[in-house]
Amino acid sequence: MRILAITIQNFRKLLQCHIEFSEKTTLFVGANNSGKTSAMDALGKFLADRNFNFNDITISKRSAINKIGDSWIQEDSKEPTTLMEWESLVPKMDIWLDVERDEIHYVANIIPTLKWRGGKLGTRLAFLPKDISKLFADYREEYFAARRAETAKKNVEIRLYPKNLCEFLEKNLNAYFSIKTYILDAAREETEIPQETPFEMECFIDNPLKRIIKVDMIDAQRGFADPDNTEGTTKSQKQLSEQMRDYYEKHLDPEKSPSSEDLDILQAAEQARQVFDKNLIIKFAPAIRELEELGYPGIADPKLTIATKMVMGETLKHDAAVQYTLSRSDTTLKLPEKYNGLGYQNLISMVFDLMRFRDDWMHEGKAKQIKKTSGLVIEPLHIVLIEEPEAHLHAQVQQVFIRKAYSVLTNHRFIKENSNFATQLVISTHSSHIARESNFADLRYFKRLAENSTNIIATSKVINLSDVFGKNDETDKFVTRYLQTTHCDLFFADAVILVEGAAENMLLPHFIRNKYPKLYQRYISILSINGRHSHRLNPLIEKLCIPTLVIADIDSAEATGHHKAICPERGKGFISSNYTITKWLIKEKDLDKLLSLPFEKKEIFKETPYKYSVRVAYQTPVSIAYEGNDEEAIASTFEDCLVYTNYQLFKTIATDDTGSLIKSVSDGINIADSFETFHKGVYDTLRNGKSDQKAEFALDLIYAIDPNELTIPTYIDEGLAWLQTYLDPEE
Repeated sequence: MRILAITIQNFRKLLQCHIEFSEKTTLFVGANNSGKTSAMDALGKFLADRNFNFNDITISKRSAINKIGDSWIQEDSKEPTTLMEWESLVPKMDIWLDVERDEIHYVANIIPTLKWRGGKLGTRLAFLPKDISKLFADYREEYFAARRAETAKKNVEIRLYPKNLCEFLEKNLNAYFSIKTYILDAAREETEIPQETPFEMECFIDNPLKRIIKVDMIDAQRGFADPDNTEGTTKSQKQLSEQMRDYYEKHLDPEKSPSSEDLDILQAAEQARQVFDKNLIIKFAPAIRELEELGYPGIADPKLTIATKMVMGETLKHDAAVQYTLSRSDTTLKLPEKYNGLGYQNLISMVFDLMRFRDDWMHEGKAKQIKKTSGLVIEPLHIVLIEEPEAHLHAQVQQVFIRKAYSVLTNHRFIKENSNFATQLVISTHSSHIARESNFADLRYFKRLAENSTNIIATSKVINLSDVFGKNDETDKFVTRYLQTTHCDLFFADAVILVEGAAENMLLPHFIRNKYPKLYQRYISILSINGRHSHRLNPLIEKLCIPTLVIADIDSAEATGHHKAICPERGKGFISSNYTITKWLIKEKDLDKLLSLPFEKKEIFKETPYKYSVRVAYQTPVSIAYEGNDEEAIASTFEDCLVYTNYQLFKTIATDDTGSLIKSVSDGINIADSFETFHKGVYDTLRNGKSDQKAEFALDLIYAIDPNELTIPTYIDEGLAWLQTYLDPEE
């Protein structure tokens, strides 16, 4: 048994989103405020009995809720008899299970018909009014009482609680609302997502999934003890010693269903207690005698005595219960757990939590004896939710954790030997390192959608990345390998910039920081990828629906033969040999047409599945004041365009690095006897330079010149300006 998918509605910004689960580990990725935490909280509240609050209801639904309240306070209003008007307003979660035929006994009470023989099974958990009649009556009573109080005193301009139904529910939500469960029609799930709540069917007041699914959760806010903190720890700052004590009490406590070994431990503890009590009586005797001399106890007063109680679990309740040995040669050198680094505290704590979740599920140790006597059963499905495991962990530890987490959860003989018992791990993360270690098919991308005419607030959608490229696609192989070896921060970015070479990759952050402060404040992923392969990212970009700026080289070439690279000129019938420009975006080869293409024609607007834009930026002609004349220089690549744009700077650049590309360019400028010689010389020098020299070119430039002094090539300047405006349209 496993969860196939969930559909969340009306929960915070998750107006309606469908999330497919992987068989083992599902990873929630996306930019900040994209809805990952909302999805995790929804799972916790619907499946783990965490309390709802009024802010869990999607804010765009509040006006409709108040309209219901307004109708209830009318003179002719009638007591509601159905929950249908709440159908589109309340938080809901559809859970679709895949159940094997031999697992029917676990789900017997939620099967749709007696003919059902396994497969897909759906239930809806809806946060609905417990008793609509009582809610109606109590709201009217409170509302009219407040209005009478307002009119009873003159000259008082105050609006008393409750002003509307939302304000009433904000204070009393869990008193009037609870989760109700309905059985869904699996045959309609594919065509109708989500289907309407079957109010005509009897609902389950008690969640029937509790005996089917066990849910454990590690929250994002995991505070750890600061050795310099004298104010104590918060509730969230649970130390490992506390975790170990909880584990001890549940699985190891010898007082619970004691075995023969436990009796030996208990006997030794009792002997120790008796010796300690005897010592205490002797030590306290003078103080008690002094107390008696003051008249206590009197004739009728009980006599004071001293006795201790040894609770072995309490011995773990102190700072030094868990220690770290600092030296292998001297085991006496130890420090309490709070003096270990926060990263390792976090790692150890999470791993211990995973082990505890597993053993709790399996009723390991003493819990097994309790299970036998209480009739408890092991749920067939274990769901573990972890928010932001990367906290305080360096990159390598993050990668180790994500590789090992699932194996820790399933490291139990019973789980391995019984296929009907399954574990699914769900992780939300902002870490590109964790995303890089995960299978591409396990990623679920949370996409922020801006407010529009349909939705008055920003919402989120979830995109399944398992089917981006299709099955066994060569592009899939390339992109997956590329992202896993370079950048997975694409999944957390507000926008992406694709560049072709190392030089652009190095200098672009300087351009953004120096001239585009609004863009610099955004999360921009810059991916360096060769022009022959950039188009392979198109399916992923389309799936993510992420605004994209593609900075490409126009790569001037002869139109005939093998399309040999050539110094660009107008009117010579040259073409562009860049696949990104000619095949993917502009779909035009003619160099003259590309050079004359208007700015607005370089933006490609995408409609599906969600609106976004891709814009290409390539070299445009550069006007140079050369020996008193305005000359037009046409660049073929980023490097020569940068030189043409900063002609005077490169002419006077101070460098003695003989053999460097930047030195060769500067020398070529100074010895040129004409503009044509200068233009062709710069092209040839940079064209003939080795690929590694292109990277060195950027490094040498940063070393020799403050990037602030560089004029940004026009085509890049236009592209960055477009992206900044796109992300901040009001600017």
